[in-house]
Amino acid sequence: MRTGGFNLSIKNANRQALLSTPLLPVKLWPGALRRFHLLLVSIFIATLLCVVSAPKAETLKLSSLNWPPYSGPTLKDGGACVVVARAALAAMGHELQVDYFPWSRTVRVVTRDDSGYQGYFPEYHHPTDKFIFSDSMGQSPLGILEQSQHPITWSRVQDLNAYTLGVVRDYVNTQALDEMIAIGAQPVELVSSDEHNIRKVATGRVQGAVMDLYVYQFLIEQPHLSELKTRLQFNKQLLESKQLYIAFRNTPEGRRWREIYNAGLARIQVEQLLKDYLQSL
Repeated sequence: MRTGGFNLSIKNANRQALLSTPLLPVKLWPGALRRFHLLLVSIFIATLLCVVSAPKAETLKLSSLNWPPYSGPTLKDGGACVVVARAALAAMGHELQVDYFPWSRTVRVVTRDDSGYQGYFPEYHHPTDKFIFSDSMGQSPLGILEQSQHPITWSRVQDLNAYTLGVVRDYVNTQALDEMIAIGAQPVELVSSDEHNIRKVATGRVQGAVMDLYVYQFLIEQPHLSELKTRLQFNKQLLESKQLYIAFRNTPEGRRWREIYNAGLARIQVEQLLKDYLQSL
């Protein structure tokens, strides 16, 4: 009995000792609290820095024209160049707004200070003080559309002076050709669109027309033009394989957007995007 009573007393004593013992020694609580407080502060500061440093999404506003397959309001995703531009801006956390106009107005609206447009595209590089150009967003094979029965023979661009060519008003062509047009050495007829050029060549009103190969290939497959296909062909010799750009306003804001856009271009596969888009048509 004494032995049993002794054991019971020990058990009771142990139970009381356990109940009276804190989960952590009292002297450790202040340091633990300080560490926990510092941890919370660190998490808060890190979160705040992420929010502050995160780039704010902005929208770049550009003008463009109906120039399929590169751009156009009725094209899938707005056209091949629009797909590239949107992907480049998305890579930088920004968005793109494109408004479409006839070509002359496409350029003119950007020059107005109150328009809100920071540039236009797609464009060939050319001498100008009003605009600065982005990095290349693709290539444009520029050549001559001709009649199948009456091909144009030339080896030097000066040889084209023997022919009357259709050119779209205010389009940039090649430097050599534009210089000859400017001094009157190259006979031309001005038209308002590539579609008009196709019709004029098909009916023999001009002997040839300056045009992008992909533009011709797209337009000639449209139902209202496809019947002209047998009369036309693209000259085997290209004038030039030209690069396509966004022409940004030559202002601090335009230069800022060009830097953002160029950085985005470097993050995407431009050639693959263009190839995939053109093949999807």
